[in-house]
Amino acid sequence: MTFFTFDLERWQSTWENRVRHNLSESGVHPLTVRELLGLAGAAADPLLDVRLGYSQSNGTDLLRERIAALYPGATRDYVLVTTGSSEANFVTCWRLIEPGDKVTVLVPSYLQTNGLARNFGADVRELALRFERAWEPDAGEIRAAIPDGTKLVVVTNPHNPSGHVLSADACDRILGRVAEVGAWLLADEVYQGAERSGVTTRSFWGRYERVVVVNGLSKAYGLPGLRIGWVVADPRFAEEAWMRHDYTTIGPSGVTDHLATLALEPRTRTEILARTRRILNENYPVIEAWLQRFGDTFAWHPPEAGAICFARYRPAVSGDTLVEQIRARHDVLLVSGEQFGTPGYIRFGMGGEQSQLEAALAETERGLRRLFGD
Repeated sequence: MTFFTFDLERWQSTWENRVRHNLSESGVHPLTVRELLGLAGAAADPLLDVRLGYSQSNGTDLLRERIAALYPGATRDYVLVTTGSSEANFVTCWRLIEPGDKVTVLVPSYLQTNGLARNFGADVRELALRFERAWEPDAGEIRAAIPDGTKLVVVTNPHNPSGHVLSADACDRILGRVAEVGAWLLADEVYQGAERSGVTTRSFWGRYERVVVVNGLSKAYGLPGLRIGWVVADPRFAEEAWMRHDYTTIGPSGVTDHLATLALEPRTRTEILARTRRILNENYPVIEAWLQRFGDTFAWHPPEAGAICFARYRPAVSGDTLVEQIRARHDVLLVSGEQFGTPGYIRFGMGGEQSQLEAALAETERGLRRLFGD
């Protein structure tokens, strides 16, 4: 069987710690342990006293209770804590997909679930989000993209790479078609809480009996180094996902479980998300003004959520060639639209400290003007 590589992750993991400027990241600049403890009003001693043995493999009771509290009707038995939302997506796909199953994914997208479905032998269909519709799907295409017999539909909301939040109408139409064919819905909601408006995106949780929600602390919380994600599903599904988790990372470390529990204490969580939204609202005007300096070279829709801006560009330059030249010549890491299944675009990360963002954009501009011949 052909193995489909995850090119985006390989590109980022190869270079993100070797460049001077990283504009490939889709989250805000991370909190330090000291900053997290400060926001939580917590002393360091309890952290220093965490024993470095095996922690509860599906997440400690308190951590799962704090996660469950975010999903009305859920209890800790509905929650599996994973090593990042990537593992949450993996164990969910492993549980659901068998060779020959029909799976529908959004495009453009973070292609993890797309690649997983193909590697598990699925027949993958695509539901396009349209730039000309401000990244909404065409209502008439939803039915065709989710044919009878579909096993799984994967949505990301808020969306990566566009930063779009699906309209209520689009969500209802997708849910309606999913229910009609009896498919499962995997809702990746890892950018929930990073909305610039301050209005939290409505979860798919509780809107259909075959919904599995994936989330984590990497993007909206600025805590990617904790590697804490989760699956929320009915207890039977959560148990079956846990069985697969036993074969992967087994469980989170006690240290990360402890810090994640602090982060999800309600008051602390509110402060963390307020920090994220403040960073995004301060930084988006910087990248918007920068893009405008190129005249009609770029076209984009202002992102509603996430530290990302997905811009279409006019010159006929391969995206992969473009980002490699900017990396090699200017020490800046970008991500091409090819990495999301949509050539002709660049995803700019805008979650860094503002002075670093400005320096990275200035260096990127020098490279792009040379490439575009301006």
